[in-house]
Amino acid sequence: MGPFAAIRSHHPDARITLLTTRPLVELARASPYFDEIWVDRRPKPWDVPGLLRLRKMLRSARFQMVYDLQTSERSSGYFHMMGDPPWSGIAPHCSHPHANPDRDRMHTLDRQAEQLRMAGITPTPPPDLSWIERDLRRHGLPARFVLLVPGGAPHRPGKRWPASQFLALAQEIGRRGLVSVLIGGAGDQEPIDVILASCPSAMSLAGHTDLLDIAAIARRAVAAVGNDTGPMHLIAATGCRSVVLFSAESDPALCAPRGLVTVLARDDLAHLSAAEVLAALALP
Repeated sequence: MGPFAAIRSHHPDARITLLTTRPLVELARASPYFDEIWVDRRPKPWDVPGLLRLRKMLRSARFQMVYDLQTSERSSGYFHMMGDPPWSGIAPHCSHPHANPDRDRMHTLDRQAEQLRMAGITPTPPPDLSWIERDLRRHGLPARFVLLVPGGAPHRPGKRWPASQFLALAQEIGRRGLVSVLIGGAGDQEPIDVILASCPSAMSLAGHTDLLDIAAIARRAVAAVGNDTGPMHLIAATGCRSVVLFSAESDPALCAPRGLVTVLARDDLAHLSAAEVLAALALP
């Protein structure tokens, strides 16, 4: 969101289009940065009709400037697909390269800010989600609660703190008179069920929140605890005091959320105790 704000400020009168994937469309549409949202269905290399449709879409607007903030092999490939427009990123022979050989060792936010600076855009502000407004009455939130995010990408189980430890943490939170509010998607139901089965003070909103809800809920939370997963980055960006758990599968120096964030890292999260996380939370 910081780079989005910087690009909009630098091009105040431009028509700005965001290319993203479907899960992020609603959040992007609600933001103040874009005039149009396009969905990248990410066709496979063998999906020739899909690639041709994508190529036609990308070329249709004749963009005067493209900022590739993902800077992956895939997104760099769109440079030639679009006919080599003015481009900020790492695509070979692009007009505004992020020419730092150490870019892969930079934190994501620092890397994107430097990329934009090399393209003539400065400064890049920190993320601001104050524009998100949501009526949360349907969720029946308690007065004081801690937000727990026990899930994560199903194909990366090593990034998940054990459900038994989340349960122990939720029980301790309950003893302090607070409710543990659980959020997650379809693939997160197993750890959520473990917590709900033995912690009567916990409540689940799993499957009932979108990204806008999560941000609005985070602003009301006393604090949040979760694995290194997308919702925790969103939660931290709201200013919610957060404890984020990292295993050896990701490097907090490169991608930890910033803000009122405490990072607890263990090569194997099974070796991180609920007592340590509770201490980092510093609940009254």
